[in-house]
Amino acid sequence: MRRAFLLLITLAALGTGGCAGFSKDGGFDAVADAARRRLASDIEWPRTPQERAKADAQVAALLGHPLTAEDAVQIALLNNRMLQGAFEELGISEADLVQAGRLPNPRFDLRHASAAGQYDVEETLSFNVLALLSMPYARGIERQRFAQAQSVAVLRVAQLAQDAREAYYTAVAARESLDYQLKIRAAAETGATLARRMVAAGNWSRWDQAREQNFYIDAVQGLTHAQLAEAAARERLIAAMGLPGEKTAALNLQLAEALPMLPAGIEQLPEVEGVLLQNRLDLQLMRVRMDELRNNLNLTRSTRFVNVLDVGATRVQQGSRDAPYERGYSITLEVPLFDSGSARVKKSAAIYAQAVDRFTQAAIEARSQIRLAYANYRAAFELAVNERDEVLPLRNAVAQENLLRYNAAQISIFELLSGVRDQAAGIAGYIQRARDFWIAKSQLDAALLGNPAP
Repeated sequence: MRRAFLLLITLAALGTGGCAGFSKDGGFDAVADAARRRLASDIEWPRTPQERAKADAQVAALLGHPLTAEDAVQIALLNNRMLQGAFEELGISEADLVQAGRLPNPRFDLRHASAAGQYDVEETLSFNVLALLSMPYARGIERQRFAQAQSVAVLRVAQLAQDAREAYYTAVAARESLDYQLKIRAAAETGATLARRMVAAGNWSRWDQAREQNFYIDAVQGLTHAQLAEAAARERLIAAMGLPGEKTAALNLQLAEALPMLPAGIEQLPEVEGVLLQNRLDLQLMRVRMDELRNNLNLTRSTRFVNVLDVGATRVQQGSRDAPYERGYSITLEVPLFDSGSARVKKSAAIYAQAVDRFTQAAIEARSQIRLAYANYRAAFELAVNERDEVLPLRNAVAQENLLRYNAAQISIFELLSGVRDQAAGIAGYIQRARDFWIAKSQLDAALLGNPAP
């Protein structure tokens, strides 16, 4: 048994180089660096009350003034608990990595029997040699899985940033649209009130009054829809930023007065192949997955015939209590008589081939996704610019001309109010076009970065 312990000590010494402990950051620093480099935003993973308090203070400071789109993204990255929960996957994956580097515990077997003063005692201390020999392969596989978990975390960060940014643009546009819908309703209400008075005075027909009343009813319904859209957009933004309702009410969430101005021009589509090779995180993740499956296939092939191998020291006593112990060794292995491991190898090979096929198709779809996102981005810009430079000036010119004609007593107050409604509707239309452009820009950026759920 002394030799057995020496054997175990030797095996442990040989395997010590493969053992590893937990890192201080839990793999999070690599995720934070990637997010900072690709998204220009800071992320935190509060794991202590002090770190949580620091993140809360940052969120409160950002909420203390009217938010920009990047402020909303930063709050979401600091505060969204679903993202914080996703970071726990890093801890799970690192635990698997550390476990893969731990030596298996030795096993002690004792068999004891006696009758009429005669004893049959067998003691065995064994060690799983196959687990020790395959440890480098197992650690390599778990290391790749840990890298996958880090890439997935970066994708989750990118997805949340996109959701928060789009929710912000939608909320600001909805609030602006609501303001102009209030003006449309006010103009329609004025027209309906004047129409009732004109009919009462006998100066207007019932048909003219009904027309103005229809305008007013449409304006009231439009205002109700705008109020609902504004409330829904605001709640979506609040949820993306991870703000509880009581905090939001207490701080009176402030948004910018208007959407950002349109840029002078649109960005050129980068070379798609280069983007796919360098920036698409989902394809990088799938490549890491393929490497893992290839290593797993190699491990399966290596252990095809022998996947159980235990070696240990044994001592046996047979006879009386004073009989000497017989010392020896034991080897336990699986004889590949009925199962040669071919099915396991075939399965691993099929899984690896499946991953290759999926990667190839994902690359094709990624190219298409980027081209489509860019086409949507370009079209949204052209529509917004056309609305700003062509439609709005025409509506404003008509409104100014109507005002001059009204002052000259050439048109009635109803025609003037109709022009006011059209002008406000035109501005509301531009707001929607500008919102669509900024959302399309966010979707293009996301397409260049990668699909969050490959």
